[in-house]
Amino acid sequence: MTKIQNELIRVIPLGGVGEVGKSMYVVEIDDELFIMDSGLMFPENEMLGIDIVIPDMTYLEENKDRVKGIFLTHGHEDAIGSIAYLLQKVQAPVYGTKLTLALAKEHLKKMPAPSNVRFFEVTNRSRMNFKRTHVTFFYTTHSIPDSLGIVFHTSEGAIVNTGEFKFDQAAKGKYRPDIAKMATLGEEGVFILMSDSTEAERPGYTTSESVIEKRLSKTFHEAEGRILVALYASNFIRIQQVLDQAAAKDKKVAVIGKSLESYFEVGLRLGYLQVKEDIVVPVKDLDRYDDQDIVLIITGNQGEPLEALEKIVRKHHKEINIKETDTVLITFTPSPVMEISMYQMMNELAKAGATVLTSTRNVHVSGHGSQEDLKMMLNLMRPKYFIPIQGEYRMLIAHSKLAQEVGLPKNRIFIADKGDIVEFKNDKLRMSGRVQAGNVLIDGIGVGDVGNIVLRDRKLLSQDGIFTVVVTLNRKQKRIAAGPEVVSRGFVYVRESEELFEEATKLIRKIVEKYVSKETFEWTNIKQEIRETLSSYLYQQTKRRPMIIPIIMEY
Repeated sequence: MTKIQNELIRVIPLGGVGEVGKSMYVVEIDDELFIMDSGLMFPENEMLGIDIVIPDMTYLEENKDRVKGIFLTHGHEDAIGSIAYLLQKVQAPVYGTKLTLALAKEHLKKMPAPSNVRFFEVTNRSRMNFKRTHVTFFYTTHSIPDSLGIVFHTSEGAIVNTGEFKFDQAAKGKYRPDIAKMATLGEEGVFILMSDSTEAERPGYTTSESVIEKRLSKTFHEAEGRILVALYASNFIRIQQVLDQAAAKDKKVAVIGKSLESYFEVGLRLGYLQVKEDIVVPVKDLDRYDDQDIVLIITGNQGEPLEALEKIVRKHHKEINIKETDTVLITFTPSPVMEISMYQMMNELAKAGATVLTSTRNVHVSGHGSQEDLKMMLNLMRPKYFIPIQGEYRMLIAHSKLAQEVGLPKNRIFIADKGDIVEFKNDKLRMSGRVQAGNVLIDGIGVGDVGNIVLRDRKLLSQDGIFTVVVTLNRKQKRIAAGPEVVSRGFVYVRESEELFEEATKLIRKIVEKYVSKETFEWTNIKQEIRETLSSYLYQQTKRRPMIIPIIMEY
């Protein structure tokens, strides 16, 4: 608790609530604004062609002069994946652990970002002083080392963001949590607790990583051919376990995927990954070894493993094809919107003859705490107010019920939507309005230039295809010079629909001739009538609504 009397305290989620991923939270203490995490989310099924999704940062850009720091809880993409986009809009120092900052800098290499960004490495012993608050940290257990909880000290007590965490009694080294420090915070007084809700619906404790280690050892011993391990590029604990088992069984490891190669190099350079000499080999050298001596660690270019597996299954991957003797370990939990795609991909792997192992066979556990883990955090912190974060709404609600089970009154729990302002003023915490928030879609180098209208058009194209009409006019002679020519893609098979196309051409010709016979006419009117007439006719004949694009030319 700080001696400075704080008059206004706000918590504003800009991402990470109502969804899994895209973490971004704002804490305002009087006139100072602090940002916690700047993550991304992989696109939902409806977001056709979209590469990644990041938070809407309009509010931060509008208040950039008040931003005092950007604090990163850990090095996963859902916490640091949009840091380059944020730094283009907001000039502020970045705070994080050694590994987290190193991985954040890797993201900055992929796109233009200011060269004068100041990075400050912190540990669980660091204290960062600001005008109206000071900030401290505590280590948590997650699937990546150097994960932090962040604490803002105010006159009302501590505002704590747990980051993503679980409690694993077998955790060691850089994965060991600061349980004593968490308990001390609870003793001193936690004003607001913001806690990870990803596994709030799962009973019990999250399985220990030591169980996974034993299962991996058995799998590596029993596999007859190659072992393919699909994982998120930043899942360091799983990468290390695979390296350890490969070394124990005298197997060679190849790393596949640009982001994985980048993260792997960072982990080796900073000592967060321990590798036996000569165990890692280039993909091009795999032909020198027998299949039973090969382990492949795989992820996609964005660090998302499902993309890479789908390419391999469809034989589109330039380096790897599935063999009947392969054993595929799926060591990641798909987001809810990706579950169908994953099961389809697993079916294809099985068709190809591969043995597929998932979390049900103890080759993966979540990096997030289950219900008993979450209760333990609540009991350690004993907050006055609680804001569940990092999860879809049903997860946030499940977490709020857990908080009530351990004794927190319902009126002290706030389930916030993106952009909601949770404000403490005049000795009362309450919802007090909204700021602009939502999704910004990244497609190639385009940032936010793909919106709902473009996505709607892409959906239409994917469902009923496109119907293009091309007509050339001679305005002086008031006649059609060429066409109408009709081109269809993804709508009907042209050779079997000649009658449909002939009738459509007659309708178009009739409309165009009606307009060109007039003294003056507007192309937009011709196009609009072509669209309306064709849409009605084609739906009547096929019960489909293709996108109709009239192209009128003149000479």
